[in-house]
Amino acid sequence: MKVTILSSALLLLLPLLGFSQSRPLETFPLSSVALLESPFRQAQQTDMDYILALEPDRLLVPFLREAGIEAKAKSYGNWENTGLDGHIGGHYLTALSLMYASTGNQELLQRLNYMVDQLEACQKKNGNGYIGGVPGGEAMWQEIAKGNIDAENFSLNDKWVPWYNIHKTYAGLRDAYLFTGNEKAKDMLVKLTDWCLQLTADLSDAQVQDMLRSEHGGMNEVFADVAEITGDSKYLELARKFSHYSVLNPLLAGKDELTGMHANTQIPKVIGYKRVAEVGGDKAWADAAAFFWNTVVNERTVSIGGNSVREHFHPVNDFSPMIESKEGPETCNTYNMLKLSKQLYLTDASAEYIDYYERGLYNHILSSQHPTRGGFVYFTPMRPRHYRVYSKPDEAFWCCVGSGLENHGKYGELIYAHNDKDLFVNLFIPSTLDWKERGVTLTQNTSFPFEEASSLKLKLKKPQKFALHIRRPGWVTEGGLKVLVNNKEVKATADPSAAYVSVERKWKSGDVVSVSLPMQTKAEYLPDSSGWVSFVHGPIVLAAATDKTNLEGLIADGSRMGHIANGPSYPIEEAPVLVSSDKNIASALQPVKGKPLTFTASGLISSDKYKDVELVPFFQVHDARYMLYWPVSTPEELEARKAAIREEEKVKMVLEASTVDRVAPGEQQPESDHNYKGEKTESGVFRDRHWRHASRWFSYDLKNKNKEGHTLRVAYYGLDKDRSFDIYVNDILLKMVQLDGSKGDTFFNVDYALPEKAINSAPGNVLTVKFVAHEGSVAGGIYDVRLLK
Repeated sequence: MKVTILSSALLLLLPLLGFSQSRPLETFPLSSVALLESPFRQAQQTDMDYILALEPDRLLVPFLREAGIEAKAKSYGNWENTGLDGHIGGHYLTALSLMYASTGNQELLQRLNYMVDQLEACQKKNGNGYIGGVPGGEAMWQEIAKGNIDAENFSLNDKWVPWYNIHKTYAGLRDAYLFTGNEKAKDMLVKLTDWCLQLTADLSDAQVQDMLRSEHGGMNEVFADVAEITGDSKYLELARKFSHYSVLNPLLAGKDELTGMHANTQIPKVIGYKRVAEVGGDKAWADAAAFFWNTVVNERTVSIGGNSVREHFHPVNDFSPMIESKEGPETCNTYNMLKLSKQLYLTDASAEYIDYYERGLYNHILSSQHPTRGGFVYFTPMRPRHYRVYSKPDEAFWCCVGSGLENHGKYGELIYAHNDKDLFVNLFIPSTLDWKERGVTLTQNTSFPFEEASSLKLKLKKPQKFALHIRRPGWVTEGGLKVLVNNKEVKATADPSAAYVSVERKWKSGDVVSVSLPMQTKAEYLPDSSGWVSFVHGPIVLAAATDKTNLEGLIADGSRMGHIANGPSYPIEEAPVLVSSDKNIASALQPVKGKPLTFTASGLISSDKYKDVELVPFFQVHDARYMLYWPVSTPEELEARKAAIREEEKVKMVLEASTVDRVAPGEQQPESDHNYKGEKTESGVFRDRHWRHASRWFSYDLKNKNKEGHTLRVAYYGLDKDRSFDIYVNDILLKMVQLDGSKGDTFFNVDYALPEKAINSAPGNVLTVKFVAHEGSVAGGIYDVRLLK
């Protein structure tokens, strides 16, 4: 059983590789790759403990409830009972499948089979093939089938992204079949897909495309998988029908129109475009996926491999929000970018895909789980001296908990690959590979990245000839990689630009291949060429823990915004600055004797307070504030730079200090966290700022902690005109607003004093702010809403 499904049609798409092969590359089953002692094995075991701490009966509650079956336990809270009910249950199926395949732990298999059995009972009770935990889903799906579609970016017919939600169930059933061979899961998956076929049978392509404006995960990917599993082309047509063309068409034309888009809404769509291309043989769609990968990785990604600010793609020429925000790269994004990288690699074998995969794996994915007590990270701030928060099994059920459950159970998926003849070593992770079909066992012993070498020992049932292709990482200097077989250096065949160094011989048991992997430290600036730098040693991003102060919410509670590190932001102008006239700034880093992969930068750091900090792999930094990106200046520019940052930051820090609560209209999670509701409303991006308006109304709930908030600040655009609407606070009219376009081509704020009656009578100190359009007019656009002290 293969981990990755590849169709015979793919043979027609393969470009010429730098080595001879007669069929596409394939990964090995997870069950064939066992991790040996390393940070990855530790992370795997920590994740397994978290998986086993969750209770299947509590995760099943939404599915049973919607099927009219009495549950055996109480539902979990957080996102699991506030509208996205059941999404973690789908992730859990996948996590159990991956972890069982990787470890063989029988308790995982028992739980998986139990989950599948319970979901089968729900499917039978529903009677139409459906399985889902969407609250009130049955009535909503009936409206969809009739063509009554009210889609927004993050809602569909007033439900929180229902397609995104049940996509996790589809994917979980698929993975239960592919990774554990559960035939019942396969049958349930096909029935659930037939339900969708029936549901959308009478919808026009235009109606489906309108519906796909709402986040829907990788529905096109999973339908292409069903097409391959069953061999039935009707499911491939469904996959094409569920491919969002407003995103696909610019990619087909080689245009980057991603700025302002919700990042993790788009990445699964592109995985689906690639999957449809694989199953259906559509090279143009495959090229579109590759174009997307290139622009995201090369122009929108920071050194750890992550992307996005507050979940959205920021402008490629302005990374300042990345430095300023508490809400840096989202773990789900990198989870999906690694999936896309794997797909592209298997049909291209390009070195850049594995280089990025390695970078994201070590520096974002590995760092996104607490290594000892467990818990997953949602946002990884790049902001100087900020920190991350971690989930708890019984409290937090964010999207990054779902993908986090999966991440650390599949580390073995791409360490090795093969074709019909040869073996490929991609990653230098301690592990044992059992290539059953060839009677070959390979054991990789290494302490990489804490040593610059790896040893590959072969055990064969009988001597045989094949080529061993060893990846040439992009971070190894030309000529630096050396290969020895049984302690003798060999002339390895490779084009200097090739992805692999190849050793072909007749191998026998006991042969040992030694690989040298010399690393060097480089400075990587932000892609917009601004004066912010991170340090990377080989593929490993270095960071410095600065202190452990004010780590509020370090272990998140069950609140809607518990996934954000909401402790105080320390002023950027007080962050340590690296001062140097040398363009090769990385040369000033000095290794610390007796501490592998540990460096000091005392000769660069201007602040005495931080001169003695040590730079270590970012995946080792936890429970602390940290520096990952550093401001850089020459001695001559230092004071001017500090002054400029101080002035800019002063305004922002004063505003933050006076802000009691804030919602960013048009951005998914801020709106969801503030109980967004609305009717006849739209959102979008203008000049890199998100907005929302409505021909009826929309509202948010703002938390007025300790009744501190007394002013509502609303941001508008000066040229919006002929728009009249009312602002209500807890049903009390606050202001009648008329936008007449007189403010000109700029954004502006208006402050409204809140009535004491509204403040004092607010239930639970929650202020519901509602924007209501006058008849025939529009409420908005609204670009920012703040509650101020």
